[in-house]
Amino acid sequence: MLLNLLVGIPVMVLCLVMQALFVAFSLRPYVRYVRGGRIPASPWRLTLLLSAVMLVMLLGNFVQMAIWGLLFRGLGEFDSFATALYHSGVNFATLGYGDIVMTERWRLLGPLEAANGILMFGVSTAVMTATLTDIIKHHFDRGRPD
Repeated sequence: MLLNLLVGIPVMVLCLVMQALFVAFSLRPYVRYVRGGRIPASPWRLTLLLSAVMLVMLLGNFVQMAIWGLLFRGLGEFDSFATALYHSGVNFATLGYGDIVMTERWRLLGPLEAANGILMFGVSTAVMTATLTDIIKHHFDRGRPD
């Protein structure tokens, strides 16, 4: 069990740093346009901006699944990266299918990845909610007479 924690916790920290980088990257266009006072007037441009933030956050989650998959492959748990990535995705999304099970030695890494995944999806949701709330606030503030 201790070995699983010694291996899994640094990967969780790496994923946290990766998520922070993806948050910073996804918010760059948002900060440039919305906080800069240039809210897109067109609903299509606003949708594109929000979609870009969402896609970058999803990419960040996928990269983290790939990191866990590489760890599982590196530990010799799976013969192919595709299988390791599939198992990682099931863990990260907290689906828990159980169709592929790791050996008893490394089995605790699954729940660690699930805890990591649910936290990171929460961060992605928070970023999207904050972005949308701020855009709505700025939109109404702009339309209010001084």
